[in-house]
Amino acid sequence: MSFNIYFANSLFTEEERMWNSYIVDCIRNKYHYRINVYLPQENQSINDKSKYANSLDIAKGDTERLNKSDLLIAVLDGLTIGAGTATEIGMFAEKQKPIIGVYTDTRQQGFDCKQKLDALNEIAENQFFYINLFTVGKIKENGEIVTSSNQLLKVLDKYIKDGR
Repeated sequence: MSFNIYFANSLFTEEERMWNSYIVDCIRNKYHYRINVYLPQENQSINDKSKYANSLDIAKGDTERLNKSDLLIAVLDGLTIGAGTATEIGMFAEKQKPIIGVYTDTRQQGFDCKQKLDALNEIAENQFFYINLFTVGKIKENGEIVTSSNQLLKVLDKYIKDGR
């Protein structure tokens, strides 16, 4: 029996699609036959944007894969968490299955820097980046958040070996 992973992230720009493919390829190469990774952008029946798929087709296709998955990897980067990714997180959290959030925004570094902390008292000088805390809480209830692709690959061992 193999372990099923759902990889959630925006997939509309070349940059997003390339990064998604890169990380998923890293995961597939590391775990070979032991895992299946569903990357929505590879599902051309609903994500070939030169063709038509309505909202029900997309919801059905992705929900079927979410329901079959043992683990959700959700990319949290961007101005806000992608709407589709946030929906996938919520659906997966309701199943109380593990979620790994990937949050690589470098503005989170220096959380102990006094100057950055002092700047929080000055209007419009927040040196950090806001992320929706409700969504973060839903991830932390059943999983964790990592800050790099390397950390993701290390943390995955725990979930795949434990069969969580």
